[in-house]
Amino acid sequence: MARRTAPFAPFEWMIAWRYLRARRAEGGVSVMTWISLIGITLAVFALIATLAVRSGFRAEFVDTILGANAHITVYAAETVTENGVVSRSFTDFEASAAALADVPGVEHAAPVVKGQVMANANGRNSGIEVFGMAASDVQTLPRIVDPETGRGDFARYGEGIAIGSGVARELGLRLGDMVKLISPDGVKTAFGQSPRVKSYEVVYIFSAGRYDIDRTRAYMPFAEAQLYFNRDGQADEIEVIVAEPEAVSDYREAVQAAAGSGAYLWTWQDASGGFLNALEIEDNVMFVILSVLVLIAAMNITSGLIMLVKNKGRDIGILRTMGLTEGAVLRVFFICGAFTGIIGTVAGVILGCIFAIYIDPIFSAVNYVAGGGVWDPSVRGLYQLPAKLELADVLSAVGLSLGLSFIVTIFPARRAARMNPVEALRYE
Repeated sequence: MARRTAPFAPFEWMIAWRYLRARRAEGGVSVMTWISLIGITLAVFALIATLAVRSGFRAEFVDTILGANAHITVYAAETVTENGVVSRSFTDFEASAAALADVPGVEHAAPVVKGQVMANANGRNSGIEVFGMAASDVQTLPRIVDPETGRGDFARYGEGIAIGSGVARELGLRLGDMVKLISPDGVKTAFGQSPRVKSYEVVYIFSAGRYDIDRTRAYMPFAEAQLYFNRDGQADEIEVIVAEPEAVSDYREAVQAAAGSGAYLWTWQDASGGFLNALEIEDNVMFVILSVLVLIAAMNITSGLIMLVKNKGRDIGILRTMGLTEGAVLRVFFICGAFTGIIGTVAGVILGCIFAIYIDPIFSAVNYVAGGGVWDPSVRGLYQLPAKLELADVLSAVGLSLGLSFIVTIFPARRAARMNPVEALRYE
């Protein structure tokens, strides 16, 4: 009785390798193999590059939000003033901030005064939002007080204001220049309410990494903001920083209890939830579309194997008459298709990783060739195209590519295995 050979024996790999190295007379098979290889490579490269940019967008967006904004904003319970105006201002903001800071997981709680004003300098005007915060509270925002991106001496914060780099660029301001702030809610006179106008020295210019923040935001000392916006003894809100901002919903109940039943909470996820949801939907759609692209590239393997099986019909008949089993023939052609998929996947992963790692010089070259203006930060919010390689994304791309390559290889391989050796050799 003949001894059965183990699956994927060395001779099966040898036969598959000889078939992959088609002779010049069988150039069609070789061309189809190269087309399949290039198709898989480009598809995997596109998938990994897209997943890296997707992860980079979300990481940069979230990092910017968490680095320049509070994780939870607390508004006081509604009160009605003597004039009948509904207000959510804190009058006991120091005690409220201390109570919130004592909540487990809360790292910092800061009272804030906010207002929208018109900034004027060098004959230019720009609408900005002013945050009145103490210097120690502003320093808890790493994207605002950053020695690498900021300009000026933040120690002089109490002597003037800090403005975003976009505001400085719009108004033509430099460190030491004076900027005039104009608020419509000024002093009440017999002739109506007159605007409040005051000039401040620019002592610090920050760059948070988001165009919309740098273009519209300024910070001034808390006490000065109370005076300027007529908030004597009041704070508009209390900004809370937590230890794990990604799990901010876990802190909501404890923070609500510390703030009081009538207080209103607004988390960073509430503020940016629409964008994050849209980004997630877009990610899923892009993954599906690029998966179809990988499937189309993998189908080229099927076409190449069908041509290979047709050209090797005589060889298959001879091998079968020599005692090769159907399983051995199936594995030979499966190796041919799988090998193409594996090489294409590896090449695609290498190209995709190189693209994600060197995306800045690559994009700079594209921008230079296109004559500039390819990336508009005023539209996209970020100053550059971000990319972040994540192991899960690479593994998902590899698994998808190899899985599809192996599946589409089975059908032509089975066709070769089931070929009747008598029919294959009838006209030989």
